[in-house]
Amino acid sequence: MFSIKNKEFLITVVIGALSWLVALLIFFPIFWMFLTSFKTEIDAFATPPTLFFTPTLENYTLINERSDYWHFAWNSVVTSLGSTFIGMVIAIPAAYSMAFFETKRTKTTLLWMLSTKMLPAVGVLVPIYLLFKDFGLLDTKTGLIIIFTLVNLPIMVWMSYTYFKEIPKEILEAGRMDGANVLQEIFKILLPMSKGGLAATVLLSLIFSWNEAFWSLNLTAFEAAPLSALVASYSSPEGLFWAKLSAVSTLACAPILIFGWLCQKQLVRGLSFGAVK
Repeated sequence: MFSIKNKEFLITVVIGALSWLVALLIFFPIFWMFLTSFKTEIDAFATPPTLFFTPTLENYTLINERSDYWHFAWNSVVTSLGSTFIGMVIAIPAAYSMAFFETKRTKTTLLWMLSTKMLPAVGVLVPIYLLFKDFGLLDTKTGLIIIFTLVNLPIMVWMSYTYFKEIPKEILEAGRMDGANVLQEIFKILLPMSKGGLAATVLLSLIFSWNEAFWSLNLTAFEAAPLSALVASYSSPEGLFWAKLSAVSTLACAPILIFGWLCQKQLVRGLSFGAVK
C-alpha cells in the first residue's frame, strides 16, 4: 500500500509528465517550422520527413532579395503598438465607469461587447471594405490601427473591468475624501494597483494585433501590409513551397515569440491577478 506521501509524489510526477507532454506537443510545430526553414525544397517535401540534412540559408537569402522584410515588420510594429495604445485609452475609462459606477445594464453591455467577438469577420467584410474605400483608408496603417482597435477592444474592456473589480471601492472613496478627482483616481490609485493586469491586457492586445491576418489581407496591398500579409504572399498558384514558407513564417513569428517569452512573468502575473486573496 502506498503512503499518502508516495501517492502525492506519484500524482506530482504524473502531472509534471503530462504538462511536459502538452508543452512539447504545442512547441513541436514551431520547432518543425524552424527546422524546415533551413531545408531545401526537396528535403522539405521528403517522405518520410528528414531530421538530418545539410542546413542552408538560401530560403532566407531569397526572402531578403524578393521582399522588403523590414517594411512589413515596421508596419506590424506600428499597427500593433498604435491599436494597443488607442484601445487602452478607450478601455480604461470604459472599464472604470462599469466597475465603479455599475448600473443594471452594465452586465448586458459587457455581454453585448463580448458577443461581437463571436461574429464571423467575413460577415462584415463588405461594409467595412466599402467604408474604408470611401474614407481613403484602404492600404493605410491608420486603417489597420482602427480595425485592430475595434477587433480587440471588447477583450481589452473585459480584462480591464475584471482587474478593476478586484480593487475595493473603499480605496477610491478614501481618495475622493482626500480631494482626488477622477483623473487622479485613475492615474494615481487605479492604474498603479492594477498594473499587473493591465500589462497582461497590453501584451495580449499586442499579440492579437501582430497575428491578425484576415483584415490585413483584405484591407491592404503593400504599403501598409504587415508580416501576416508577407507570409500569405508566399502561397502561389504553383503550390506551396514549404521551405520558403517556413522561413518567412519564422521571420514573422520570431519577434512576437521572443517578446512573449521575455514578458511571460508579467503575463502570468497579470492573468492570475486577484486569483489568490
